Amino acid sequence: MPGTDLVRLRLALTAFFALDGFVFAGWVVRIPAIKEQTGASASALGLALLGVSAGAVITMTLTGRLCRRYGSHLVTVVCAVLLCLSVGLPPLTRSVLALGTVLLLFGAAYGGINVAFNSAAVDLVAALGRPVMPSFHAAFSLGGMIGAGLGALVAGSLSPTRHLWGLAAVGLLVTAVAGRALMRCEPPTPADAGRTGQGAPRRPDRRTRALVIVFGLIALCTAYGEGALADWGALHLEEDLGASPGAAAVGYSCFALAMTVGRLSGTTLLERLGRTRTVLAGGSTATAGMLLGALAPSLWAALLGYAVTGLGLANLFPVAVERAGALAGAGGVATASTLGYGGMLLGPPAIGFMADWFSLPAALTSVAVLAAVATVIGFATRHVRAD
Repeated sequence: MPGTDLVRLRLALTAFFALDGFVFAGWVVRIPAIKEQTGASASALGLALLGVSAGAVITMTLTGRLCRRYGSHLVTVVCAVLLCLSVGLPPLTRSVLALGTVLLLFGAAYGGINVAFNSAAVDLVAALGRPVMPSFHAAFSLGGMIGAGLGALVAGSLSPTRHLWGLAAVGLLVTAVAGRALMRCEPPTPADAGRTGQGAPRRPDRRTRALVIVFGLIALCTAYGEGALADWGALHLEEDLGASPGAAAVGYSCFALAMTVGRLSGTTLLERLGRTRTVLAGGSTATAGMLLGALAPSLWAALLGYAVTGLGLANLFPVAVERAGALAGAGGVATASTLGYGGMLLGPPAIGFMADWFSLPAALTSVAVLAAVATVIGFATRHVRAD
């Protein structure tokens, strides 16, 4: 595959990663307005939001097969169109049941595009021969930060309907441009395409499937921390350290910004340290950072801990997904992504239960424990090769 085509393919995939983060963050910041619009109680809204999770998990388990049959490029474009159209539906609902139904569709598109473009990215990484996977996830993080920031700016002046349909229009425009470029690029066919999913991969044996699950557990440990800090990080700063609501909100921003910076430098880090040492360094850093963030007696020390945690976790998920995809193609990406998404779902309720049993700071140390588990898994799988 010519070098110019690889560059064009990389740019197109980067656009889709950024689009995914942008659209999803735009939806998240309007959840309070949608709750008020539908008159949902907190528990009813929680049930409706499960539609996103259920749709994503169900679709993730199926998308690997669709990618093998129709190609990850086509599946990426189709899911992007569905994602953009479905994000505009929640403001049109007037009941919890209707909201849950449209969120099921939104979640399905979100889960599908995540598996599809990660599968395409795994193939591109193999063709380039460079560990550029973190750069794609950095684009997702940047898109999310832009989407959340834009949502915060327009929340007071635009209704949820105008805002989310505006996102849909922007998303469809990006999909038209990036999708055209993506569909013009033939899937890369490196010498080892038999294990990257675009050729005719042999069915993974039992050992390979077990290793894919192990790498999926690294993704789970990482996503658990992301979900926990997103939902509970600010509350810890406000309730346990006496921070103002504004200062508490800075906590997750520190985490997200540090994760973005970590991913932007991820390719350089991987080239210098290799995958194993990157996972070991990242997991160890996240463990120390979260212990500081959870147990520090002052606000500034906790904010520093959140930032260190973001730097540590930044490249664990991309490395885990890339290694799973290198072993088992699109099916491996689907398995690792599903486990990772499961970790993001598991984190917030698990923290809540542990906070009731012990305390919120003690519960947040579970993020450090799972980061340490990811470190141990990375060390135990240091000799695994995709052959």
